[in-house]
Amino acid sequence: MFRLYWADEGGLPAGDRGLAYGDGLFETIRMSGHRGVLLSRHLERMVRDAARLGIEVSRKELANVCVEAAQRFADRFNSEDWVLKLTLTRGSGGRGYRPDPGMEPNLMVSASPLPPVPDPAGVAVDVSKVPLTVNPLLAGIKSLNRIEQVLAASDLGPSLFEVMMADRDGNLVEGTRTNLLLRRGDCWLTPPASSLAVAGVLRQWLLERLRQRGDTVTERPVTVNDVLGPDCQGLFLLNSVLGIVPVRTIAGHDLPVDGGLATIFNPLEKLE
Repeated sequence: MFRLYWADEGGLPAGDRGLAYGDGLFETIRMSGHRGVLLSRHLERMVRDAARLGIEVSRKELANVCVEAAQRFADRFNSEDWVLKLTLTRGSGGRGYRPDPGMEPNLMVSASPLPPVPDPAGVAVDVSKVPLTVNPLLAGIKSLNRIEQVLAASDLGPSLFEVMMADRDGNLVEGTRTNLLLRRGDCWLTPPASSLAVAGVLRQWLLERLRQRGDTVTERPVTVNDVLGPDCQGLFLLNSVLGIVPVRTIAGHDLPVDGGLATIFNPLEKLE
């Protein structure tokens, strides 16, 4: 069980551990009316990753909240797609880092308009000066600890869609809000999940789909030379709210743009 809070009714209490320590995680789900894109994968990830943090939550309860949220919010967006956000924290109470035993989790639910759809002809990105560090115990979890992404995103201007973040060895890992996939020669490259701050649900769905159709997908570190080298056939950013976004330029360097990959994922075909 959890305590349910609606953002439009005031949000979480001041003593919440998510507010105090980032002790929790979240999901952002693209909604069309009363249904969500890849909804089951979002809920499964939240349950799985919450368990990694020692927070117990029921998938059935989360699904029921999504139904209630759709009834509450969908009509406010005049038939336009919208974004549902679930923020799950360990709960309220306890002074200091050590949580009290038997805490009841808090779940805050909010809704917002869908962001502008990226240009299908490709977007401009840069490489952030903020290094990305990933604790192996937290790899892939969409936790509330996103301060590195906040710092990196401060460099975003009107001409940039995203900034890519690199690890301490200079390998490109992900964007502030996107995973990356590179078409190089006759195969696809993507950083391994163990290196990611967030392992996106669209990333996992797409890798499964590419492998099912017989494409070669390699999970290994992606270098700047991989992206700027002559074998690069396209760099794509993945986000379950925004879809598959081709990159036109990175740090001022032109890249080949292929829109074919975007046709694989139609959000309206993945509604649940």
